[in-house]
Amino acid sequence: MARKSLPIPRTFAMNPEYAVDLLKNSMIQAATLAAPILLVAMIIGLAVSLFQAVTSIHEQTLSFVPKVVGVLGLLIFMLPWFTRSILEFTRAMIERMPAMVQ
Repeated sequence: MARKSLPIPRTFAMNPEYAVDLLKNSMIQAATLAAPILLVAMIIGLAVSLFQAVTSIHEQTLSFVPKVVGVLGLLIFMLPWFTRSILEFTRAMIERMPAMVQ
């Protein structure tokens, strides 16, 4: 999914709307990057909890190890997308810096 580029404002003045827009874009970027990791950990945790309830096995490492393996697998699989997304966001922020300092 291609992210649209952040618009560069024509007026070079920092105002409250511009600051709110920067903060909103940063929070959306953070949520977009964190959501897949959190969803995988939640789904694996739910599956392991269901397995533990059905089998009456209550081992602490049984819930920890699958989550770690799942999240590491996801990070390896999605690393190119994470990197591209972070680089595009950083490039957009650097392009908008002249408007931030005046």
